[in-house]
Amino acid sequence: MARSYLYLSEFHVGDVYKTLSKTVTETDVVLFAGITGDMNPIHIDKVYAESLPFKSRIAHGLLGAGIATGLWGRLGLVEGSAIAALSTEWKFVGAIKIGDTVHCEVEILEAKRSKSKPDRGILNIGYKIINQDGQLCQTGSMATMLYWEEPKA
Repeated sequence: MARSYLYLSEFHVGDVYKTLSKTVTETDVVLFAGITGDMNPIHIDKVYAESLPFKSRIAHGLLGAGIATGLWGRLGLVEGSAIAALSTEWKFVGAIKIGDTVHCEVEILEAKRSKSKPDRGILNIGYKIINQDGQLCQTGSMATMLYWEEPKA
């Protein structure tokens, strides 16, 4: 059976992948609020949120980041080659509203082999979360340690 994931040596700087979409539901927001304890009324109080500039409740910023990493993961490109997440940088440039359908454009920013451990290296990817209207909601990057190629048995 052929593998569906890639090793670090198979990624190329500048490659862009488009993920599937996800509609952000009230259940997503309520569960995230409960799990994290972030009960800011902009996320959970309809009347309060409608008085603010977005005019509606919005998803937690980190829920968006979590959805982005999940959508990337669903592509299956690193399921057999990833070793560990190393760092994340994230910017919240627009709101994700309840009911928005978002997808990600993921760009390979760096695929660098380790000098001290040449069996692995760092994959740095850039994320853009885009809603159904083509509006940019969030951007970010994540560095992940991957095997360079298939490990020798």
